[in-house]
Amino acid sequence: MAKLAESLPRLWYRRGFAFQLLPLLPLSWLFAALSALRRLAYRRGWLAAERLPVPVVVVGNLVAGGAGKTPLTLWLVAALAARGRRPGIVSRGYGADGAAPRLVAADDDPAQVGDEPLLLARRAGVPVAVCRDRVAAARALLAAHPGCDVLVADDGLQHYRLARDCEVVLFDGRGAGNGRLLPAGPLREPLARLRDADALVWNGAPAFAPPPGAPQAFVMRLEGATFHSLADPARHCAAAELAGKPLHALAGIGDPARFFRQLDALGLAFVAHPFPDHHAYTAEDLHFADDAVVLMTEKDAVKCAGLIAGDAWVLPVSAVVDDGLIEKILEKIDGRTAS
Repeated sequence: MAKLAESLPRLWYRRGFAFQLLPLLPLSWLFAALSALRRLAYRRGWLAAERLPVPVVVVGNLVAGGAGKTPLTLWLVAALAARGRRPGIVSRGYGADGAAPRLVAADDDPAQVGDEPLLLARRAGVPVAVCRDRVAAARALLAAHPGCDVLVADDGLQHYRLARDCEVVLFDGRGAGNGRLLPAGPLREPLARLRDADALVWNGAPAFAPPPGAPQAFVMRLEGATFHSLADPARHCAAAELAGKPLHALAGIGDPARFFRQLDALGLAFVAHPFPDHHAYTAEDLHFADDAVVLMTEKDAVKCAGLIAGDAWVLPVSAVVDDGLIEKILEKIDGRTAS
C-alpha cells in the first residue's frame, strides 16, 4: 500500500486509466459522495460559512498537489496593490507546526509556518497569516493589519467555512489527469465544480476542454532567467555562466518536471532530482558530488539554506497573466463593496 501511495501521482497522470487504480475506485466514489454532501451542507446553510468584513479572493485548484498557486498569488496581490488596494494573504501553511493562527515573518522557520507562506512573506510585501482554519488566520491578520481591505486565500478552494467573493481555479500542464476523484485520480472535486468558479487559469497551454458553463479562461506563463545564490541572495548569475558545469537540479513542487523543463529551455544540462511536494530536505538528500553546482526553486530554497555546503543557485520565477483577470476579480469584489 505504501508503494502504491508513492506511485499514485504517476498513475493519475498516465495516458488512459491505470489498472493498478481499480481497487481504489470504491474509495473514490465514497470520496465523491462525501465531498458532494459537504458542499451541499454549506450551500443549504446546514453548515455555516463565515463572511469577513473585507472581500475574499480564493486562488485554488481542483487537483491534489501544486499547480502554480504561489506565483499566481504573488501576481494577484501585486496587481491589487498597483490598483490602490491593500491586500493580505491567508494560507493553510502546509507542514506548519501548530494549529493556532500565526502571522508570518520573513525570517521564520519554514517548519513552523510552511514553505509557501514563508516564500509569500518574503516576496509579496504584504501581511501573511497561516492556520489550518483559514477564518482564524484571516481574523488574526485583520486584527494585526486593520488597513487591509482585501484578502487573498492561497489554496482553500474546498475550505468552505471561509465565505468567498471570487474564486480563481488553476490547472497546470498535467490537467485533470484521468479525471477521477481521490484516491483513484487527482481531483478533489468533479470538473463540473468549475461552473461555480469566477475564472479559470492555465499555467501553460490549456490541458483539456473545460466542461460547459466553465468560467472565462486566462493563460499564465512563468518567467525567470536570472539565478541568485542560496548563500547570498545579492549575488546573481545568468544561465550562460552555469553552462558546462556539473549541475544537479532539485525540485520538491507539485510538478517537478515543470522546473526541469524551464532549465532545459535555458540551455542547461543537468541531473534531475525530483522530490515530493513540500519535501522536508535533509543534508543526505542534498549530498552530491563535491564539485556539483545545485539548482533549485525558490520554494525549495526556503528549506535548503544551511544544508548545502557547496555552490547552490535559486531560480525565482514571476507569473505573467493577462490584465483581464484582475479586471474580472475587481468587478466581483467591487460588487461586494457596492452592495
